[in-house]
Amino acid sequence: MAKGEGGEQYSNASLLNKPVQSDGITLARKHEHRNKLSICNKLCYAVGGAPYQITGCALGFFLQIYLLDVAQLDPFYASIILFVGRAWDAITDPTVGFLVSRSPWTRFGRMLPWIVLSTPLAVISYFLIWFVPPFEEGKVIWYLFFYCIFQTLQTCFHVPYSALTMFISSEQKERDSATAYRMTVEVLGTVLGTAIQGQIVGMANAPCLPGPAELLAADLNSSLSVEVNATGRVISLDDTKKAYMIASGVICIIYVLCAVVLFFGVRERKESGRPRSEPMGFFQGIKLVMGHGPYAKLVMVFLFTSLGFMLLEGNFALFCSSTLGFRNDFQNILLVIMLSATLAIPFWQWFLTRFGKKTAVCAGSLSVIPFMVLVVCMKSNLIVTYIVSFAAGVGVAAAFLLPWSMLPDVVDDFQVQNPDSTGHEALFYSFYVFFTKFASGVSLGISTLSLDFAGYISRGCSQPEEVAITLKVLVSAAPILLILIGLSILYSYPITEERRQGNRKLLQEQRDEADSETDSTEMVNII
Repeated sequence: MAKGEGGEQYSNASLLNKPVQSDGITLARKHEHRNKLSICNKLCYAVGGAPYQITGCALGFFLQIYLLDVAQLDPFYASIILFVGRAWDAITDPTVGFLVSRSPWTRFGRMLPWIVLSTPLAVISYFLIWFVPPFEEGKVIWYLFFYCIFQTLQTCFHVPYSALTMFISSEQKERDSATAYRMTVEVLGTVLGTAIQGQIVGMANAPCLPGPAELLAADLNSSLSVEVNATGRVISLDDTKKAYMIASGVICIIYVLCAVVLFFGVRERKESGRPRSEPMGFFQGIKLVMGHGPYAKLVMVFLFTSLGFMLLEGNFALFCSSTLGFRNDFQNILLVIMLSATLAIPFWQWFLTRFGKKTAVCAGSLSVIPFMVLVVCMKSNLIVTYIVSFAAGVGVAAAFLLPWSMLPDVVDDFQVQNPDSTGHEALFYSFYVFFTKFASGVSLGISTLSLDFAGYISRGCSQPEEVAITLKVLVSAAPILLILIGLSILYSYPITEERRQGNRKLLQEQRDEADSETDSTEMVNII
């Protein structure tokens, strides 16, 4: 099995005093060289993270408005699809993680077969989510079935991909470097997903239907089925349906290409995986991780803050098009938010290094609140909306990225307090994802159901006043309240910078001690 960098240096230094043991030096150098990843390897590994972010952004921003205005589902049924689909997605994470951990090793590895075999079915199911079936009866079942199938298959891709980090190299430095490449590509994936879906669909926005007030004002029967864009070309609802299918087709092609690059560009190394304890069952695992106080508090913080930002994400497109009246510009507003979030990442990385992670999460989450208030209080103005969206994107970056940077600190704290319980990192990550995805399902379900109660009119050129008020609450008041609740829990989060540095030092001492024992055993074997 592979050993740590510190152990190799210790072993090499000992062997230098024994000229007759030159074979040991050669073996150590070969081992170090074998675990070195090239830039090409790291890029190929990083590309594998793009499909999850691209499809996630497309679904997060556009699925709700698609189900309501293009598929023309009742808001009640749309809320069921969104809630059940995300709740199912949450359940599949620990389940797939449980199955992957028990998978046998193959000639291609343990993780890569899951990635390759799930990809074809995943892209088919994703494409069919954005296809409007030629029947009314059973349409709800259609979307619910393919949404749940895609979430399952995407989990079969993403969970093994996340775990693949431990199997591309045994050197911590190489794994950290590959993870940095991955984070960069994933952030670019969010921008790409928003751009592809938004720009293609934006060229063929669904035509709206006049409400009772418009019908009383004039006879507009001809506008019930078509709309004319700025270039004078007539746009029908069928054009909008085709635009969604074209966008999904482009994303499916990117999905497949990324999977192919990952499979041929990355070699899974069996010797890179460290020995782990026997995998736990679902309920046993949740008892273990939730029993650790700092983890439970961090989960609650992330649960409330992510619930708030997911309410904003899921309803902002509808808010821009229905309440602010930017029917032809909402996709560009979304793109501005994601571009701003991407550009803000280096700033937040510097901020957390300078002031600490806990302070960074507070500052980032609070910074977006003034813009949430401003966007619902101001009069409809496109230029001001772009400025507010760009500023809000800075806070969005902090809210989504910084809590993930705190999770390794919690895992380290658990290992310090439970030195005999090892190999449970996957449990912490899978349940973290479980709770956040469940929050996403709750937010989408509640928000769409609220629109149903408010009297939302599918494809309506104008909406009742109750719908405008509901959307303002969903993108401003409710997210602000949830963010404040999350930050109040963060106040009692016990892992400070001093405790984090202390845990790091203790863990390094434990690793050095283990490496010394390994080196002694290897020297005896060489002699």
